Amino acid sequence: MAELDPDRIALKFVNEINRHDVGALSAMMAPDFRFVDELGRELRGRDRMSAAWVTYFAEHPEYRVVIRDHLALGTTVALFGTASGTGGGDAIALPPGRRSVPVALRAVVREGHVAEWQVYSESEPAHGAGPGPEGPGHA
Repeated sequence: MAELDPDRIALKFVNEINRHDVGALSAMMAPDFRFVDELGRELRGRDRMSAAWVTYFAEHPEYRVVIRDHLALGTTVALFGTASGTGGGDAIALPPGRRSVPVALRAVVREGHVAEWQVYSESEPAHGAGPGPEGPGHA
């Protein structure tokens, strides 16, 4: 079934991030969802992550992820692109003259839901592709 393809689910998850649609993100996450930031810190649970997204999007209203390429291997999807945004002291810590930073994301899809979302970014800690385990603003 096409709607259960892991790559389509991961790309839809990015779309909902860009729309800042926490309800849609929550519906897409597995109950035991696991978020891992670029420093290896974890946030577990759909409800905790949904709350983190609410605050993160409020603090960073221009936050956006642009995917340039992706590939899937079984239930794991790797996505490559850029993250950008402003607000709350800058959502993304950008070098002078840059509007975005490279980002790689790893999604694990299980039974039609995103079970894991991991960020690999060159951005400063606490400013990557989404809210982190210590609450909003920590990627």
